Amino acid sequence: MSFAELGLSDKVQQAVAAAGYTEPTPIQAQAIPHVLARKDVLGIAQTGTGKTAAFTLPMLTMLEHGRARARMPRTLILEPTRELAAQVQETFDRYGANHKLSVALLIGGVSFGDQDAKITRGVDVLIATPGRLLDHFERGKLLLTGVELLVIDEADRMLDMGFIPDIERIVKLVPFTRQTLFFSATMPPEIQRLADAFLHNPVKVEVARAASTAATITQRLVATRREDWEKRETLRGLIRNATDLQNAVVFCNRKRDVAVLHRSLQKHGFSAVALHGDMDQHARMAALDSFRSGEMPILVASDVAARGLDIPTVSHVFNYDVPHHAEDYVHRIGRTGRAGRAGQAFTLVSPGDEKSLSAIEKLINTSIEWEGPTLAELPPSEGSSSRRRGGRDEERSSRGRKVKVRTGGRQGSGRNAASQDEVAPAREAPAPQPEQPARSKSRPERERSASKGNPAGRSRREDDDVPVKGMGDHIPAFLLRPVAIKKS
Repeated sequence: MSFAELGLSDKVQQAVAAAGYTEPTPIQAQAIPHVLARKDVLGIAQTGTGKTAAFTLPMLTMLEHGRARARMPRTLILEPTRELAAQVQETFDRYGANHKLSVALLIGGVSFGDQDAKITRGVDVLIATPGRLLDHFERGKLLLTGVELLVIDEADRMLDMGFIPDIERIVKLVPFTRQTLFFSATMPPEIQRLADAFLHNPVKVEVARAASTAATITQRLVATRREDWEKRETLRGLIRNATDLQNAVVFCNRKRDVAVLHRSLQKHGFSAVALHGDMDQHARMAALDSFRSGEMPILVASDVAARGLDIPTVSHVFNYDVPHHAEDYVHRIGRTGRAGRAGQAFTLVSPGDEKSLSAIEKLINTSIEWEGPTLAELPPSEGSSSRRRGGRDEERSSRGRKVKVRTGGRQGSGRNAASQDEVAPAREAPAPQPEQPARSKSRPERERSASKGNPAGRSRREDDDVPVKGMGDHIPAFLLRPVAIKKS
């Protein structure tokens, strides 16, 4: 089947041919004729199958007739993240090259003034995230009574991000006679409930089993210990030994881990860029542009990059953390193996991740193979490399205790010697009675306590790839002041 058989206009077919596409994907071939027939569509397909073009191409054909009115968009597309919204706009720019349609993008991180100016002039296509759309509506800058076609994209991601109340409110603001297109990669019960409420006699288009993964992706599990420095070391080994690695996306569960892992990779000579939800819009788009252009071959990201981002040449995906939600695994590894290309996905599994891993294998109905030993076969830790003593020698006192003595310093003189002399009689005194207040520790005793918590004398300021116990050898300055002990 060709695009000419789907009923698209000549202008759209020319733009598609100019983009280099000759045959539609299964979701496009099944959905486009129903959209052109003005029917509601419920589309279910795994990520990377061309869902975006399945609704943008027929929309361009239908929008060739009619004109936009001020503050009243003709069509509305809702996306869960700024990146997805910007990507849909790029799709309209690519396939709408032969059209004179106005497209507006309402997302956070951009000034209201520029967005208000576009809406006031009138737009044919309005692409928005739910929060920013409602902000404009509440300011009286936007009317939704002229919406003829509503698209809810990545509905399962909307559910995960807590946007469902906003979506329900927006649906009540658009006309009841609208046409609705509802797309999702997975179909949990809550999403099915929303589809039943939003759609009227929909045509269900399902080209793959819900929550299935592409057959072109090679999936592997890699056992590692839970300590962060060992996980980072394991990840670096995977990246170095990966075959045919062009670029890769590394996913973390937490934004804090994204920043830490990004710094660690850069420290060890990898060209990497970070992407997470706390970054401003300019930094997020700059990070994506540098990754797409190949300037930075490694993207360390949170799940903000897991849904719908179209970066066709991603060769590898590394799950630094096992995702808490099994559906997120499907979306993460869907960043590779797109458009029929081969891809590889590696997931680092630590003790305690067994429950999440079991949920993933149950969802995708596949047992993922291990790369190397399993968790049960993982050899015991050999410990970190030898650590510096920081110029300290250990001597034993007459009572057999270890006392830290600084070499090469001013030991036995000045303030330190005075404090040690003051404490010496107190060591030989009998233990205080229970009713007496416990005396404060002097500096030598505090040093001995610190040495027990950190026998290697390691500072937290050193390389973060080796674990630190307790507070390290760092003692706050206020604890080093001598304490005068009053005799009872």
